[in-house]
Parts: sequence; structure tokens; C-alpha cells
Amino acid sequence: MILDAHGHVGTWPDFLIPHSAAEHLVAAMDRIGVTAMGISHLLAVGPDAVRGNATALQIAERFPGRFGVWQVYNPHHRTPLPAEGARGVWGVKLHPDVHQCRLDDPLYEPVWRCGLPVLAHGQTDSPWSDPAQFAAVAARHPHVPLLMGHTGLWPYGFGRAARLVADHPNVFLETCGSKMTGRWIARLAALAGAERVLFGSDACFLDVRTGYGRVALAPLADADRALIQGGNLARLLGLPLPDLPGSPESPGSPEKGHPA
Repeated sequence: MILDAHGHVGTWPDFLIPHSAAEHLVAAMDRIGVTAMGISHLLAVGPDAVRGNATALQIAERFPGRFGVWQVYNPHHRTPLPAEGARGVWGVKLHPDVHQCRLDDPLYEPVWRCGLPVLAHGQTDSPWSDPAQFAAVAARHPHVPLLMGHTGLWPYGFGRAARLVADHPNVFLETCGSKMTGRWIARLAALAGAERVLFGSDACFLDVRTGYGRVALAPLADADRALIQGGNLARLLGLPLPDLPGSPESPGSPEKGHPA
């Protein structure tokens, strides 16, 4: 099972996106075997969270099982939040840099209370989303699964991001970004534990095939690769777990049951 934690549909005003439609994403996903992708609509990240979220849900309905929706929350507009267990919803998407609202701002309190996983843009040295803010939020809300989008974005901050959240097991390092490499994915697994790293591509900004290639070719043990490419996110979202090499569900394992 391959699950892409971080994708988008739609267009963005200052970024060339040659293939922005969901049909193109599904075709690329099929070519490399991606089971499903978590998407937020770029209209929602930008000027209209309500309409963009509704459009993302419509896309998920058109392609059953291929897309989960990260519903965008604009803290300035107090966007309606989805209910826990809402059909088609994987969780909440935050973009502190676009909305210019620090991740640790009290305006996000409704998000931490809603009971859903949260994917947030993370950018080293940003006043809005530096990894230190993820550590602060995680300490205050240890029950909230928090995905650090891009693991801080810039390579000089990847290691620092992993170290900052090392003592916060509710924070997961998501790997998308043009600066990420397979070697860095393996380093993140060594620093934080493979169970804390999630594959993401940032499609349709970036090519899902390139993003997954970094995971597929990273110098990882097979069991760690299986966790990163889908096992961790499946467990986080409560999806059926794949057979992971070395897991209790794999043939020949001494015990049965879900991994811890």
C-alpha cells in the first residue's frame, strides 16, 4: 500500500501547474501504484476555504477510495470544521504562511479540539510555521496527530526539525518538497524513527512520481520503507493496515494483531 499524505488539486497564481485536474493525478498514481492521496484544494488554501473544501469533497466522491480530503481551516474566517468521522475527510489542513497566522496562535484552538489529524505547512525560519512551533503545539496538545508538511522545507533545517519534535510522538515528519532526497528520508528515519516519517509528494505542485521515487530508492530497510510509504499513515487514519515486512501480520511472524 502506498499512501501519499500531501497533495493538492487546482491552480495557484504564481506557480506553473501544467496538470492541475484530478484525472491527471489519478493517472500518475496508477502508473506507480499509489493507492490514495490526501488532497486540499488550492482554492481553499487561497481565497475561499469553504468553496474549495466543498470542491475537494466532490472530487473525492468522483474517485472513490483514491482521495482523502484535508479540509483547509482559515483562522481569520473561522472556517467550519468537519466532524470526526466525516465521509471522505482525512483531517484538517493549515497553511500558517499563506494565512500569516503562527501555528501556535490561539486562533487555531478550534482545530486542536476537533479530534482530527492535522497537516500543517512547516518552514524552517518562517515566523509563521518554524518547526519549533510544532514542538510547542505538540506539547500543549499531545492527543492531536500533527503532520509537519515538508519537514521544515529547507535541507539545512531537516535535522533540526527531527530533533525538535523527537520527544513529541504525536508529530510526524512528512517528506514532500523539491529539496528532499532519498538520503535525507533515510536520515529522518534514523533520527526520529521510521514510524514517525510519512511519504508526501506535494502534487500537483510537484510530480507525484518524483516524490515517490525518493522513497522507493532511499537507502532504507524494507520494513521501514513500507512504514513510510503507507503503513504509518494507514495506522494514523485508522485505515486497513497493509502486510508490513516484519510486522505481526506478516506470514511467519510469531504473533498476530496490529503493530503498536
